[in-house]
Amino acid sequence: MVEALRCPAGVVELRQYTLRPGRRDALIDLFDREFVESQEAVGATLLGQFRDLDDPDRFVWLRGFADMDRRAEALEDFYGGPVWAAHRREANATMVDSDDVLLLRPASAHGGFPVPVGSRPAPGAPPLRRRSLFLATIWYGRGPFDAAFVDFFRRRVRPVLAETGCEPLAYLRSEHAPNTFPALPVRRDEEVFVWFARFADETELDRHLERLERVERWREELLPILSDRWARAPQRLRLLPTDRSSLR
Repeated sequence: MVEALRCPAGVVELRQYTLRPGRRDALIDLFDREFVESQEAVGATLLGQFRDLDDPDRFVWLRGFADMDRRAEALEDFYGGPVWAAHRREANATMVDSDDVLLLRPASAHGGFPVPVGSRPAPGAPPLRRRSLFLATIWYGRGPFDAAFVDFFRRRVRPVLAETGCEPLAYLRSEHAPNTFPALPVRRDEEVFVWFARFADETELDRHLERLERVERWREELLPILSDRWARAPQRLRLLPTDRSSLR
């Protein structure tokens, strides 16, 4: 049975915000209360909101769209609408930089994010007692991550990740279509390949990374191929979902 996907053939923004010291919880409270349903009402899909475990002043979130034209329409409606007008000053006051944005698309027909199990908690609902952690691994390419790389990832890299306790939840690559909403910049000169995985807790996530470094096939064969042919060393984001994140 094929798993249902969100934005299966669409585009995804991976947004990393640098915030003023100590202001992350204030932005998350505002975001989860005001900016989730209001964006989805105009056609965006809020895939997830996260605290970066390794940077107390970074907020990371994912937003998807059916296609680039629908992205333009949704962003025009949201940023030109009443909810953003009412709260933009409060939101912007928490931020140092909001322009670190990668525009992505699923790397294959099965590379998108799965439809979440269960409904999103309502605003003001009690915090979840237990939340998963997520690892986003971002490879920066020396050139395009083409069909040959996607095949290499699926046949050779993904099985090793699974063996070490990391089954990729989604895997995406750069979308190079023109930015259909220029008021929000994106990093257009980057070639990236990103995969996301879910872990029960921080111990399980760290155990995966330790196991991966001990796998001889990874160290001696796959990592050199990745580094020599396709990519520089990856950026890893260890992410804790907010209370109203769909990915949790």
